[in-house]
Amino acid sequence: MTADESRNILELVEDRYDRKSSIITSQLPPDKWFELMPDPTIADAILDRLIHRSHRLKMKGPSMRKLKAENVKEIKEK
Repeated sequence: MTADESRNILELVEDRYDRKSSIITSQLPPDKWFELMPDPTIADAILDRLIHRSHRLKMKGPSMRKLKAENVKEIKEK
């Protein structure tokens, strides 16, 4: 992620903070987001606004993409 992209995300999150709901999906846990953004201060600001008053749902189980790919493969083999 570039510095401009991370600042854009921060602006978006700040605009919505305490006024609108947001749904964020990620395969990375929040503590790994710092590795994606060049400025740790911006990453911290984004996470602070997202995590404050948030509800976190952790999904478990097999990947739906893998299951769908297996189903498509089975259909093609028939």
